[in-house]
Amino acid sequence: MNEGLRRRTPSMCQVPTYITRVADGTEKGLALAVDLGGTNLRVCSVDLHGDNTYSVLQSNMPIPREVMVGERASLLFSFIARRVMTFLETYHQDCLPREPQSTRQGPRTFNLGFTFSYPAYQTGINSGTLLHWAKGFDIPEAVGKDPCKLLQDEIDLLHLPVRVTALVNDAAGTIMSRAYTLPASRARTSIGVIVGTGSNSVYLEKLSKVTKPLEGQYDRSAGEMLMSIEWGSFNNHLSVIPNTSYDTELNQFSVYPGDQMFEKRFSGMYLGELLRIVLLSMHRDPKISLFYGITRGGAATNDKPHLYTRWSVDSSILSVAEGDDSNNLETLRRKIEETLRIPADNISIGDAHAVKEVAHALGKRAARLVGMALGAVVLQSEQLTSPVSTADIAAPEHGIIDVAVDGSVFEHFPGFETYMREAMRAVDGIGTAGEKRIRISIAKDGSSVGAAIIALLAAQQAEDTMGS
Repeated sequence: MNEGLRRRTPSMCQVPTYITRVADGTEKGLALAVDLGGTNLRVCSVDLHGDNTYSVLQSNMPIPREVMVGERASLLFSFIARRVMTFLETYHQDCLPREPQSTRQGPRTFNLGFTFSYPAYQTGINSGTLLHWAKGFDIPEAVGKDPCKLLQDEIDLLHLPVRVTALVNDAAGTIMSRAYTLPASRARTSIGVIVGTGSNSVYLEKLSKVTKPLEGQYDRSAGEMLMSIEWGSFNNHLSVIPNTSYDTELNQFSVYPGDQMFEKRFSGMYLGELLRIVLLSMHRDPKISLFYGITRGGAATNDKPHLYTRWSVDSSILSVAEGDDSNNLETLRRKIEETLRIPADNISIGDAHAVKEVAHALGKRAARLVGMALGAVVLQSEQLTSPVSTADIAAPEHGIIDVAVDGSVFEHFPGFETYMREAMRAVDGIGTAGEKRIRISIAKDGSSVGAAIIALLAAQQAEDTMGS
């Protein structure tokens, strides 16, 4: 992490977000957010009330495969812009200009936060460079370009009164949404973690420790900035993190072999495939013969059990396996039939128990890796060792480190936080006493609500800069 603060590195980017303050719940205003997720696009408007509460209007839609993969970036970004236009026509018609050509001259101009959860190096609070795609996207033309500009260009073609004011990492959005809802008496949120389809962490770092060049404008008087670690690529050369033959096979057949090696062990994008690879190995082992009697079936995909098909198994099966404690594992057996497309007659109770054991091992390993990484972030933030003032000691939550988490893996895999905490207690410098000071809370939908908050703060920061 320290190396990433000194220079741009391929494995631990430590991307500056140019966000130098955390919301305190007094912010007011209406802003838009676009959250480009793995398979869905979310457009929402967030009305901040200034009293730690907000109201949200939102629309979700699947992203067509033809705009996720292709040569032209305009297909994806025009799709997003059109969805923003439809959203405004549905929920904020009164705010649109009467004449389409009167761009940004209507009753209001909307500030928009663009949650872009793909490896990008930010060059300003509303600009950055896409490093590479992930989560099934593959549009070569967009790599090396600014996603905010690509979106703004398409918005302008539609003459919408919308200004993209912030490029937002989903973990940063999670911090903001959690912090906004906390009353002033509570410890402020300083770390955000995403453990869903992908994974990352953002934390508050002292600006004095960031010695690499920062290209964009920011408030230098703040003394700190949210930094995006991009920990998915930690230890790509595998000198530290665990590696098995199953991990090697998954990496070999992934979209980006050799990259995101840390994330490939615990994010939702990969856990289902890891499980499938292990189960297929057990099925082919004559000493085990898992799911005895099934065959590959016909050449058509619909005739073939998903056990034989790469990237066909959703990670939700791991949560079902971990959560089913019944004697006959009936819920899990139905999930195996549904997800792996294995006939019920070929799924014995012993088979289901084997699936449960493997899912437990993968889930526990995933949680412990995330816990180890979070422990490192806590140590880097120096919150366990920083001197505090008399006023801080008197505060009701003195010493609490507030961590906001979002993502389906963390939320749905039973015991995920428990296993994370086991790992944190084993980290030198944290131990049992330090782990007890770390409060982990779910910030549901933080990536969209937080993006709107950051969009408003960014617009205010730009106005202050122009005024000075």
